[in-house]
Amino acid sequence: MKFKLLYFARLQDAFGTAAEELESDAATVEELLIELRLRGTVWAQELAPKQIFRVAVNQEMADLTTLLANNDEVAIFPPVTGG
Repeated sequence: MKFKLLYFARLQDAFGTAAEELESDAATVEELLIELRLRGTVWAQELAPKQIFRVAVNQEMADLTTLLANNDEVAIFPPVTGG
């Protein structure tokens, strides 16, 4: 399957990109995150289970069990605080 991945805020800075297209067999958000962590270094650090970040699939909040489909847009971003 093909996914469009979007990265925001500190993740965009850490990964050096705001977006990428990815071919993957990941069926869930959790499988996709594991695949990204396996890239090593900064990917493993920033997407580690202890880190705080959110995931949205097709602009709807998702959790680890959310199923993925071909051509889904997956956004990964830190939580936003306002004031």
